[in-house]
Amino acid sequence: MKKLLAKSWVRTLTGVAACMFAATAVQAEPFKVRLDWTPWGNHAAFHLADQKGWYEEAGLDIYFEDGNGSVTTVQIIGSSDNFDAGHAALAPMMIARDKGLPVKAVAPFVRRNDIGVLVPKDSGMKGPADLKGKKLVYTAGSLEAPFMEGFLAAGGLTRDDVELLNVEAAGKVTTYAVDRADAVVSTIPFVLPFVQKQRPSNSIPFADYGLNMPSFGILASEAKLKTRGEDISKFASVTARAWEYIMNGHEDEGVEAILAARPQARLDKAVLRGQIDALKPYFGKPVEGFRMGQPIPAEWEEAVQTLTKVGLIEKGLPATDFYVTDMVKPGQYDGMIKK
Repeated sequence: MKKLLAKSWVRTLTGVAACMFAATAVQAEPFKVRLDWTPWGNHAAFHLADQKGWYEEAGLDIYFEDGNGSVTTVQIIGSSDNFDAGHAALAPMMIARDKGLPVKAVAPFVRRNDIGVLVPKDSGMKGPADLKGKKLVYTAGSLEAPFMEGFLAAGGLTRDDVELLNVEAAGKVTTYAVDRADAVVSTIPFVLPFVQKQRPSNSIPFADYGLNMPSFGILASEAKLKTRGEDISKFASVTARAWEYIMNGHEDEGVEAILAARPQARLDKAVLRGQIDALKPYFGKPVEGFRMGQPIPAEWEEAVQTLTKVGLIEKGLPATDFYVTDMVKPGQYDGMIKK
């Protein structure tokens, strides 16, 4: 009788163990992220965290898809179920939300407006007033266009005081680099490393002239925040912690991770490192009580004022309507990602 009972318990325990093993063997639901653009330095944290297994350790089965512009990424995230989160410039996200698209910012990493004007180092141009009579290449349909009047006005100029050359986004950098324009208006950290060899340049940020707002960060739809909120929080938190790691002297690891993730892209290692370095000032100064990626209310108030001033948002929504709080918790991964 004792032997029969013993065998029964063995079978029971074996069955329980098998069930537990089966449960742990079930893979996590894939977590799909749409990026803003083709690979560049701003993707370092994503690829490094993926390469080192930090997302997997947090319970995420991550998948990244490169994008073709922030506006497109915002539209896809807000209007389809294909992705769980996106990475894009957050001003287009604010504009889209003001127009009714159900998207919100989760983790603003690049907290300072990174749009500005690049000018040759030897030109003597240091501010908007110095652009009088100059030829500026820009893209009329891009986010930079509505800011031109405000930026020029800070130097006492109007559009009539400069020559604005409208060029498609893909051709702007080349037009400037080959000296067909005196300056180029674009995303500074992305473009600056590309032109330094051919045409060494300095930057004049719009943010220095009263036109500040958050730039790149993670966003999600309201629907995904409800159904996959925990995973979105993990994704944003691990990414934030990965950025802290990279900015603490591990920039080259970030570069190598991008190269390893996109081996067919023919990326320039020096340009990628230059982009990461150029991004640093736009991540913003540390604010007491806030870690990387955590929304800072005062900065979002400023963003609403900036976008309202240039007529890009109109409904008068409060700043708190554009972002979610308590989602980004990099401190939870301090033990996993050291230094």
